[in-house]
Amino acid sequence: MNTVRFDLRAPGKAPAETAALYRAAVEMAAYLDRAGGFSLAASEHHASPDGYLSSPLLLAAAFAAVTERVPIMAAATLLPLYDPVRLAEEMVVLDHLSRGRVSYVLALGYRPEEYELYGLDYAARGRLADAKLEALLDHLRRAREGRALPRVTPPPFSPAGPALFWGGGSAPAARRAARFGLGFLAQKADPALAEIYAAACRAAGREPGPCFIPPAELPGVVFVADDVERGWRELGPHLLADAKSYAEWNRRAGLDAVNLSRAETVEELRAENGNYRVVDVAGALELIGRFGRLSLHPLCGGVPPQIAWPYLRRVVEEVLPAARRRGLIPPDPPPAPGS
Repeated sequence: MNTVRFDLRAPGKAPAETAALYRAAVEMAAYLDRAGGFSLAASEHHASPDGYLSSPLLLAAAFAAVTERVPIMAAATLLPLYDPVRLAEEMVVLDHLSRGRVSYVLALGYRPEEYELYGLDYAARGRLADAKLEALLDHLRRAREGRALPRVTPPPFSPAGPALFWGGGSAPAARRAARFGLGFLAQKADPALAEIYAAACRAAGREPGPCFIPPAELPGVVFVADDVERGWRELGPHLLADAKSYAEWNRRAGLDAVNLSRAETVEELRAENGNYRVVDVAGALELIGRFGRLSLHPLCGGVPPQIAWPYLRRVVEEVLPAARRRGLIPPDPPPAPGS
């Protein structure tokens, strides 16, 4: 399934321009729901000068309100920054609003500024995560089983409650996912993490859950252009702003995320042919043939909606029909209710 991510960075934007990005994200969610074959993801960071999305659950609720079938993921949800009771309550409400379509990738985060904003000790983030994860799971379990009050209410829509995963790029992250009985989404292309996760699950007396290790060369930001040169001219500065921000955050944290860019110019970013790609329809079909999906980020780095829309429509109207004809993806899905 093709993934479409929204983090709503808006570097240098006026409030009205930022609001236009938020509205466009919701309109794009509705459009992709009608098209079928997509999942949506809302990201989370705090204390970012470019206005990075700070409330993925609110955006997920807006997505749920205008869609009927598309899966929605709050990824990542920085668990140590939340009150576990309040988070459990909001998860249950979202479970009903979406009729079970919202899932979560919980994570530690890696920026001290975020912990400072919330008055939390960054050095204690692992202990905070364990304590809050245990409390969150207990509250969701009590809500699901209808235990005596006081408890989180109402019971969730999903019989097993919202789907939860743990995300990270380290052995402790893989072991935490296993210890708490969660699926694991790795943030780096290291097959050893899958082995660590599986071994830790079995040591805890359970079979491994879902585990995703991203391919090393999987691009995370793809735009499909009718003219690649023009595409890089109008998209390049936005993609570079996104790439440089992530590179700086990871450098300061001592991390090496999947396909992290080291580009300082648009030309260098394009030459990397890494996480950020502008391709034509044929190039998009090649990526689908290789990886089975596209990873889209239509408003990346604050791309204005009027520029972003044609790239997104090209995927829906040209790339996916061609991919279905070639048998690269399943046939057309049935129309969404009310479409």
